[in-house]
Amino acid sequence: MSWIYLLIAAIFEVGWPFGLKIATNSQYKFLWIIFAIIAMALSGIFLYLAQKQIPIGTAYAIWTGIGASCTFLIGVCIFGDALTLMRILGVLLIVAGVVCLKL
Repeated sequence: MSWIYLLIAAIFEVGWPFGLKIATNSQYKFLWIIFAIIAMALSGIFLYLAQKQIPIGTAYAIWTGIGASCTFLIGVCIFGDALTLMRILGVLLIVAGVVCLKL
């Protein structure tokens, strides 16, 4: 169950930067900021639950790795962020590091 909690925490980890980005260009800034705050809180709660069984270093690295990688993809796919070879390499290194910690 801890791995499911960690996956849920990582999904909410993506929610808060997404909410803040939407808030910068939305007429509903306050609602998107509230969304981001709720996502932060839920991410922290599920990370807390996951760390009851998963070592802190592993849990934190996977949580931030999934968050950073998925946020990168959202930036490229939704917000038109640059997709360069160096940025792709950076994300692949993050993913490789997370895999190494899990192994």
